[in-house]
Amino acid sequence: MASLSTGQRLEHAAGRLSTAAIEQLEASHDWYRALPAEDRSWVGLVAQAGIGAFIAWYRDPESSPPTTIDVFATAPRDLTRSIALQQTLQMVRTVIDVVEQQTPQLAAPGEEQQLREAVLTYSREIAFAAAHVYAQAAESRGAWDARLEALVVDAVLRGEADESLRSRVAALGWDEVRGVVVIAGGAPPGSGSDALDALRRSGTHHGLTTLASVQGRLLVAVLGGVDDPHEVAAALHRLWGAGPVVVGPLVPHLYAAGRSARAALAGYAAAPAWPDAPRPCAASELLPERAISGDTRARRLLVDKVTRPLRDRPALRETAAAYLDRNNLEATARQLFVHPNTVRYRLGRIADLTGYDLVDSRDAFTVRLALAMSRL
Repeated sequence: MASLSTGQRLEHAAGRLSTAAIEQLEASHDWYRALPAEDRSWVGLVAQAGIGAFIAWYRDPESSPPTTIDVFATAPRDLTRSIALQQTLQMVRTVIDVVEQQTPQLAAPGEEQQLREAVLTYSREIAFAAAHVYAQAAESRGAWDARLEALVVDAVLRGEADESLRSRVAALGWDEVRGVVVIAGGAPPGSGSDALDALRRSGTHHGLTTLASVQGRLLVAVLGGVDDPHEVAAALHRLWGAGPVVVGPLVPHLYAAGRSARAALAGYAAAPAWPDAPRPCAASELLPERAISGDTRARRLLVDKVTRPLRDRPALRETAAAYLDRNNLEATARQLFVHPNTVRYRLGRIADLTGYDLVDSRDAFTVRLALAMSRL
């Protein structure tokens, strides 16, 4: 048991120890000097509280065990955002060093070793207390971020870009993210939180910024920092469950992500109409199925993509219609009273202008549908 003399010496030296600790923090740590004045003040209060709590415990260790001392209650929880756990432990180490350096002057004769052991015991408990505070803050922040993330994803799916979305986007650090794409597919079996965690880890591994949400049986990912949507989807599609995985178009930022989300969701809904669709599949590859399912935007895009290049080229348009009816080069040539090489050349021009090769059955189906819709 410590003598009253050592306890009294500690109590009388409390102010001096606090001042020395703050001076040592200022001299030793760049991160402390870089803090705003308010945060430095809070750090000083924490250091003072730590020294005061140590003195109280040293004088009466039975009534005030170190495991129950909440030194960090003097500072706001937001301080954990400004100061990392490693920096907090550096602060604890600095304060303990200051106390240890002055042990010969603070301890009563013959009690120097006892005081040193008390300092070590107390510093260990404070380190555990710091870890506990940061763990609680991280857990609380994680739960809050998860709720905020779900709200942002929901707003993207609804196509909302109001002021509330802007504030939430800024809170999640997405206001400067560029190159955004939305991917939709069935959620994998098991826990939704496990699926989201796996998606975030994989996204981070590929250098992406990730927002994700499980909505019923649907897993939706909003990915930022994307250069090539198909390449990203090919790397991540195994994280979705069985069935189609559809990739929306690349948009410049999160506020435009509603366009990518609408295309991805519409493509996912229409994908069963194309059993041989690749996985992953771009929403633009599903324009025919989306148009059939009632997606008016897809219908306009499809008609425009096929008919606009052929609008002022009646010979090409006539050749396309004739070839789709005959599906034969010579028969088409006879119908049009031209040489087969002329038909072959025109089919090549149609492919160059529209991106659809009528010799391919899938492309032929797409163009036939687009021409039929254009007539309506």
